[in-house]
Amino acid sequence: MTARVEAAGLVRTFGARRAVDGLSFTLAPGDCLALFGPNGAGKSTALRMLAGLLSPSAGQARIEGVSLPRPEARARVGLISHRGMLYEALTARENVRFSAALHGLRDVEGAVQRALEQLRVADRADVPVRSLSRGLQQRVSIARAIVHGPDVLLADEPYTGLDEQGGAALTALLRERRAAGAALIVVTHHLHEGLALATHAAVMRAGRFARYERAEGLERDRYAAEYRELVA
Repeated sequence: MTARVEAAGLVRTFGARRAVDGLSFTLAPGDCLALFGPNGAGKSTALRMLAGLLSPSAGQARIEGVSLPRPEARARVGLISHRGMLYEALTARENVRFSAALHGLRDVEGAVQRALEQLRVADRADVPVRSLSRGLQQRVSIARAIVHGPDVLLADEPYTGLDEQGGAALTALLRERRAAGAALIVVTHHLHEGLALATHAAVMRAGRFARYERAEGLERDRYAAEYRELVA
């Protein structure tokens, strides 16, 4: 079975600083990696490389056997960012439609409507994004990232700004994508939340994995205590 995600010795430098320093791992269909670490550990940089938005300084990443940043690899990835990445002058529907059209979906309008409904934002679909609250903007950003049904979903602090309803919708979505065979990487500072979704857990520090292991059997309170010691 072809791996969904393969990272081999990924390095990214910015001047003399190594933001990511030799990451290697593999995710199979249905795997979910919860990625923890302090600010500045390199988590977001790693996700941007795996999304094909940033070229590695060394090493290689592949999506379903296809090397990034080839377009056919990037097309299989969805990236949820806490930064939003939306066109504020466009409506929620227009933002999601733009993403669907870029991926060449046959039923663009149907896919857009399903994504908006899944994130419980369909009732605000025709409102300009700049008029929406921060939490609703995040829901639209998530809908934009998943409208094409990606086989690899990268989520960088995806719960940022979400209320209880939005958080529940996102958790349901992540579980659904994993059950459908997608591979997920979820960057979060909320350890219990991340471990509840994960098949694997990793802690990044100074651009490297300080820990990487299967999540099954991890005792969450003990893991949290060990994490705090590790990143102190």
